[in-house]
Amino acid sequence: MFRERTISDSIIDNLFKGKVIVIYGARRTGKTTLAKHILDTYTGTKSTKYFSCEDFETKNLLETTNTETLQRTLGLYDLIILDEAQMLNNIGATLKIIHDFLPDLQVIATGSSSFDLRDQIGEPLVGRSRTYTLYSFSLSELAMDSIQLQSNLEHILRFGLYPTVINQSEEYAKEELSDIKNGYLYKDILAIERIKSSNTLINLLISLALQVGSEVSYNELARKLGISTVTVQKYIDLLEKCFVIFVLPAFSRNIRKEIGTKSKKIYFYDLGIRNAIINSFAPLNLRTDTGVLWENFCIVELIKKARNKRRFLNNYFWRTYDQQEIDFIEEYNGVLYAYEFKFSPKQKVKIPQIFIDTYRPQFQVINKENYQKYLI
Repeated sequence: MFRERTISDSIIDNLFKGKVIVIYGARRTGKTTLAKHILDTYTGTKSTKYFSCEDFETKNLLETTNTETLQRTLGLYDLIILDEAQMLNNIGATLKIIHDFLPDLQVIATGSSSFDLRDQIGEPLVGRSRTYTLYSFSLSELAMDSIQLQSNLEHILRFGLYPTVINQSEEYAKEELSDIKNGYLYKDILAIERIKSSNTLINLLISLALQVGSEVSYNELARKLGISTVTVQKYIDLLEKCFVIFVLPAFSRNIRKEIGTKSKKIYFYDLGIRNAIINSFAPLNLRTDTGVLWENFCIVELIKKARNKRRFLNNYFWRTYDQQEIDFIEEYNGVLYAYEFKFSPKQKVKIPQIFIDTYRPQFQVINKENYQKYLI
């Protein structure tokens, strides 16, 4: 069953307006399903074609910058999908030629490895493309009413929101997440960068999973793993570009006691993957990291909500050297929106007065009883 994705309306609105549409996202988040759904909406009214760029025949057809060859291959179509487009060599140059020499042809290109696709298409497609990122499902895409969502909350915190995990049994969810972890995180990422030591990457991921919500020191990670700080930074950049993790920087403007802007926290785009990495799927009442899961969950849902609606915000956390802190900040049109995340509504929250007096933010506390108001 196809679940409507928030970004699909924006993509459809931007079709046939002279832009190549590029959809990034991790494997198994539903890029192919979304692209085929968009293609199906035009079947019967336009000439369409789906190409899997992992297919050998497709690679032979499209790995060319010869304009006549591309016109012969694609000239009969109005709309095409190039799925996993990063598998084509010189994809940026190819897309540029298609855009320039077949101006009536609408191309939708998808890619799991964003840095492969971005490095190849960045310069060739300047001014010629519109980019989107497809994440695992957001709460608003689950098509659940308030009661259903509340009853599924613990499952979401333990197993995440990958399409193939939603509404599945615990045992099936564990198997699926293990498959994604072993088949994508480890094998694909190691192959992409030709990383020789899989243990190093695995141990880095475990360390990051155990430090969610805490400030991360690349120097300390390097010492712990026995590698250089440069290598740690390279691996974290790789994991971020593969949509596994994201780095949240510190906010600092005026206050003398604020920690520097070089400080950072790291979160996971999907909690199921985070929990699979450390093999921890225990019920919430048996866990010691429920607060960490809640913080990660709320932050990533706020990010997905904004980006799915094409609202491009600056995101931060805030802390002073004397341990006053704000979990999450959105900066939009010069206004700061500050959030604290407490799983239990009974947990007390002390708002740092110095932050309120200095920055005049709008402030909210999100807990398990009011989260639907803010995250959907």
